[in-house]
Amino acid sequence: MSDEKINYLELPSKDLTKTKQFFSAVFNWQFVDYGPEYCSFSKETGMDGGFYLSNKIASTDSGSVLVVFYSEDLAAIASKIVDNGGDIVQEIFEFPGGKRFHFTDVTGNEFAVWSDK
Repeated sequence: MSDEKINYLELPSKDLTKTKQFFSAVFNWQFVDYGPEYCSFSKETGMDGGFYLSNKIASTDSGSVLVVFYSEDLAAIASKIVDNGGDIVQEIFEFPGGKRFHFTDVTGNEFAVWSDK
């Protein structure tokens, strides 16, 4: 662990089973359950973190932090997201340094994916 660095993320989920199925199918994540209201994912995802059962969602409209993934193939990952029940909420757009899009997972949390390719 690095001193004084971001170490762990915790995100809400309205349905932990659906959340785990989505992230396993789209990003190949593995989970460990800690009771019926919490599950964790490990740093093989890029950072350690977990999902907690909540009726709230993470959204930039409500001022939430935006978790951004990297992918070398935006079209392929966007297709995978939609095929597994996610929604593209902002189509691919360019910005200095690359392109990205925003999506929501199966419980409504907003994320983004970017690429420099």
